[in-house]
Order: sequence, then C-alpha cells, then structure tokens
Amino acid sequence: MDFGVFLPVSGNASSREGLQHAARRAEELGYSTVWAADRIVIPWQIETPYAYNWTGSFFVPPEKPFLEPLTALAFLAGCTERARLGISVLVLPYRNPVYWAKIAATIDWLSRGRFILGVGVGWMREEFAALGADFERRGQVADEQLRLARALLTEDHCTFHGDFYDVEDVAFEPKGFDRGAPIPIWVGGEGRAAQRRAGRFADAWFPYFPTITPQDLAERFQEVRLAAERAGRDPGQVECNCCLSVEVTQEPVAQEPDLLRGTPEQVGERLQEFRAQGVRHVGLQFLVGRFPERLEQMQRLAEDALGSLA
Repeated sequence: MDFGVFLPVSGNASSREGLQHAARRAEELGYSTVWAADRIVIPWQIETPYAYNWTGSFFVPPEKPFLEPLTALAFLAGCTERARLGISVLVLPYRNPVYWAKIAATIDWLSRGRFILGVGVGWMREEFAALGADFERRGQVADEQLRLARALLTEDHCTFHGDFYDVEDVAFEPKGFDRGAPIPIWVGGEGRAAQRRAGRFADAWFPYFPTITPQDLAERFQEVRLAAERAGRDPGQVECNCCLSVEVTQEPVAQEPDLLRGTPEQVGERLQEFRAQGVRHVGLQFLVGRFPERLEQMQRLAEDALGSLA
C-alpha cells in the first residue's frame, strides 16, 4: 500500500516555489504520488451542489489562482525524480481527447513513466456552460474519449469513428515512456456510472470519499469488478484505490468508523483497515487551510505511521 498527497494548485501556495517545495517534500517523506486537481474556471455564482464537503458549496474562492493541472505536472516532471505525477481527475469533456492524450503522453515521456491519468466526467454545470461543453451527455462523451485515447496510445495507425469524434489513420507519438506499460488510467467518481466506467476502461477505480468505512468501500468496489466481468475483462486487472480526507491531530480523538481523523497512530490504524480490504493506494487530502500546516501534518503522518504500512 502506498500514499499520495494533493498539491497546492489553488490558493496562495500555488506559486512556482510552492509547487516545487510541496512535490519535493512529499518525495523526501516517502509519498509515492503527488496529485493535482482540475479546474479551468470558477464561476462567481455556483448553484450546482458540491458533493465533497458538508456545506455543499465549492470551497475555492473565485479570486484565487487555480493552476491548469497538466501544465503544473509537466513542470514538476523536471523538479522531481521518483514521485508519480497524477491528475485527480482530468474532467474529460472539457478538452479535445486527441489533445489531452498528447499532453498525457508527453508528461509520461518527460517523467520517464511516472504519470497517472486520473479521469472523470465533472460535476459543475456552470463550468460546463463556460467551456461550451455538453453537461447532459458528459458520460457518453467521456466513454468515447477513453476509447479513442486507448486507440491513440496503442495503435500505430489509429482510425476511430464515434458519435463525437472521428480520426482517420493518424500516427501518434510518443505513446508514453514505455510502450510495454501503457499510461495507467484511474477512473474517478463514486456512483454506479463511474463504477461501470472503471470496470470497462480503467486500471483502477479512484473515488473520493470525505467519509467512508473500509468495508463500505470494499462493497462498492464489487460493482466495479462486476462491470469488468461484463466487459469481458479480468476483474483482477482493476485496482481499488481511493482519495480520502484526513486530519492529523496532536492528541487522540474519539474514533468514528467513517472518518480518517486522529493522531498519526490512530490514522495509521484506520489505514491498515483499508489495506486489509485490498486498497492499494490512498490519495490523502489534508483538511487544513494553511499550506504550512498541511506540510506539518504530511510530515508527522509519514514519519510516525506510514512506514509500517508500506
């Protein structure tokens, strides 16, 4: 089992120096992966409910910077040596698939095979409108994009004809750093459609749950395995990974079965339960606002708990 942390691609710490420091510190502390979230615009008025906190409101102020994540990860490919570089998650309908596949392959090439392509369909209706993207058919668009991307990344002569995209006999190089090990695709999203998409297309299911028990996550993963079987795939080819919110405290706290909160030792014990359920990777979203405090919690957790879970 290994662990990743989310980069400060938004807010006051999203500077050149902030990104470099966060990624290099994560690498020094033994985190396997650094993750970048995807946002292109933040409307001043958002009515679409946000599903990942208790308020239902998106938490990044519109006036704060929010870096384009693929660009940020390409920058970090030259600033790091070991950490994998992941996007969690690329909102597929926002970009042309031939173009984003090219960027993904380039990052993987320059990082010598360290890129993880996390993908999803998006949730913010207002952002779709600003980009001229089809909100209602975002799932269909995403599925077709994934089929086209797989073709581009594996075929020497790529021809593809779908409902949304047409490509006729094109070369696409590079296909990533190692032709024998295609860029891993991790499908985000928590609902049944995302579970089916992960089973059909993904190397891993990568949902984000602010609160969930290890047993509940394992039960939900069975839907992914069933979807893989129905698609004619080996369910064992799809990993169960996840993003979890975490708060590292100074003193022990009463434990709740669906929260990742407590001292490093308490958090480590709960993560052990996720490992026992077959989870291979956890992306940690530290629930602190200020970046220095996030770094401090990253360090305490890595030094006092995560080594025993590797």
